[in-house]
Amino acid sequence: MIRETIVTTLSPAGEPHVAPMGASVVEGGYLLQPFRPSRTLDNLLAAQAGVVNLTDDARIFAGCITGRHRSWPTVPTRHIAGARLEAVLAHEEFVVTRIEEDTVRPRFFCRVVHRESHGPFLGLNRAVAAVIEGSILVSRLHLLDPERVDREMNYLSVVVDKTAGPAEREAWDWLCETVADHRARAAS
Repeated sequence: MIRETIVTTLSPAGEPHVAPMGASVVEGGYLLQPFRPSRTLDNLLAAQAGVVNLTDDARIFAGCITGRHRSWPTVPTRHIAGARLEAVLAHEEFVVTRIEEDTVRPRFFCRVVHRESHGPFLGLNRAVAAVIEGSILVSRLHLLDPERVDREMNYLSVVVDKTAGPAEREAWDWLCETVADHRARAAS
């Protein structure tokens, strides 16, 4: 099973980095597979630790992917040298126990050393899921056929129109603007 999460890591200089990432659930923790090159990869190699943040705020996913919003407040963790997002439902601090090298996506096996809840889970919202799916599409605009992107974004927009609150609508708008910007750059 893959959980769509926000992973926070620390740079060697101690600066938090926030990135959406699918975290595969494995016994005792997670398998993370960041792409080369990436700041998350560099930070995991250096620090050998990080945080899986569990949130239902779709703006964090869309904001990280689109660059529309970069300032997500963090607070220090207690059991590792790290930082977690301030506004999350829960977080899990982990240490890297094993790395399998790969030229595209190294595999980091991570053991959870601390879990903590910070707020209630108020239920599932289809618009949050649609924004996350849209964020994944937008992260792959350079790889996907434009017709496929249009087809999937159109399908997801129906879900957003029917079920979104203000936060999900804002996140969806960021994604749509990014697709339009990408198309305009490609056309020029």
